[in-house]
Amino acid sequence: MNSRRKEIRMQAKVGDWLVIKGTMVDRPDRRGLITQVHAPDGSPPYVVRWLDTDHAATVFPGSDAIVVTAEEQHAADERAQHRFGALQSAILHAKSDLAG
Repeated sequence: MNSRRKEIRMQAKVGDWLVIKGTMVDRPDRRGLITQVHAPDGSPPYVVRWLDTDHAATVFPGSDAIVVTAEEQHAADERAQHRFGALQSAILHAKSDLAG
């Protein structure tokens, strides 16, 4: 049996987001805006401005990284805001039920 691993090549464009997946509970995902892509095909390395430090660096992403388009990131942010709002509402309702 000939098993070939399909190679998936990372591609990005300026304005996409690079997300480095956190591998432990105390290491959350790290997210940065891709500000420069030098290769015409969108392959790494990328210049990334990290959200947590505002530091820009040239990055050669590893297997723990994914590229997320600006549209995908916006949709993910909206879902997170909705979940956060629902959680806040549930906490407020639980508090009022306990007080009442």
